[in-house]
Amino acid sequence: MDIAARVYDHTWKIDPIVRSLVDDDFYKLLMCQSVFRNRPDTNVRFSLINRTSRIRLADIIAEEDLRAQLDHLRSLSLTRGESTWLRGNTFYGKRQMFRPDFMEWFERFRLPPYRLDVRDGQYELTFEGKWPEVMLWEIPALAIIMELRSRAVMRHMRRFELQVLYARAMTRVWEKIERLRKIKGLKIADFGTRRRHSYLWQDWCVQAMIEGLGDAFTGTSNCLIAMRRNIEAIGTNAHELPMVYSALADSDAELLQAPYDVLADWHDEHEGNLRIILPDTYGTAGFLKRAPDWLAKWTGIRIDSGDPVAGTELAIDWWKSHGEDPRGKLVIFSDGLDVEQIENLHARFSNRVKVSFGWGTLLTNDFRGLAPDNALEPLSLVCKAVSANGRPTVKLSDNPTKALGPATEIDRYKRVFGVGDQAAQAVVV
Repeated sequence: MDIAARVYDHTWKIDPIVRSLVDDDFYKLLMCQSVFRNRPDTNVRFSLINRTSRIRLADIIAEEDLRAQLDHLRSLSLTRGESTWLRGNTFYGKRQMFRPDFMEWFERFRLPPYRLDVRDGQYELTFEGKWPEVMLWEIPALAIIMELRSRAVMRHMRRFELQVLYARAMTRVWEKIERLRKIKGLKIADFGTRRRHSYLWQDWCVQAMIEGLGDAFTGTSNCLIAMRRNIEAIGTNAHELPMVYSALADSDAELLQAPYDVLADWHDEHEGNLRIILPDTYGTAGFLKRAPDWLAKWTGIRIDSGDPVAGTELAIDWWKSHGEDPRGKLVIFSDGLDVEQIENLHARFSNRVKVSFGWGTLLTNDFRGLAPDNALEPLSLVCKAVSANGRPTVKLSDNPTKALGPATEIDRYKRVFGVGDQAAQAVVV
């Protein structure tokens, strides 16, 4: 596929950005099955949050274009081939990862309605309803907005300008790959769906990683690309689960226990490399200090905010205190990664733990400085659960810049979880 030619030849009334319900991250489907089993009647609301607020998306993306893409997404259903792949494929060494009752529901599924408003140059996009249904809006909605922004910027570029743009972007990705393949023992996956430049570009980046890194490339979070390229689908769970479980707690004691209730439910469903702890929703240090002993036997941990060195050192000390050998544990880094940080983290920890990387936006959307006025710089766009059964959700994170929720609730959660002063860090993407 000549990506530049495809972009230049946009002549359709609507060229769909998301063409499949499995153009989604694998962890969302795993979490959806868990929610379907454990909390199917919980009502949640998701909202779009543009953390790069200086970029006024509603001034760039036409509302009718956004509505057309969202409406098209609501028309999609699982195809027979996609259902067969989910039902019959082996994921993480396990056959029939997805249970028959969940698959029967998913095969009938259509995305529920959305609400779209504009305020002060930003889109207010919300989804509300039953948790298993609403949660599947998150990733494709983000991918749609990110690609519409890319299309809007490139709409007035001419053919050769686009060819040069993509040639430079391809060169940048390949130069990164050439550096990465010098790292002995590297394990890295594509985590770039939610904030990708476009589907075609993510697919190109994955193919470049396959060719350039060989066995060091472990797979992609994107189910559609994994299916079409016959590679591993990668992912476990995310902050969404503890955020919603915590919002449903009726007391401070239940709130303190909620993050572990999430993992107890997960423990009942999964084993092996799916048992990865994500500890930073309400502070990694406190989470590990209060964690039940059985969690120390899990496969590993994902570091997704704060200082990754400090977070890994905490995890190593915690494993040692529970009689576990850190050299047998997996640490997955996934926060705002680019090549230099990957090199440094691998060099520091590869002899002390098993190290892996989930490479996101700066793999699939690094067009920094390649368009006039830096108009294609990546932005930090998220879509988060903001309430559950009418109660606000909260995320504290190890980086207070990423905190979400009403100020009064953030203060309450800090008190309950014993979170003191935190060092703010810039959010790259």
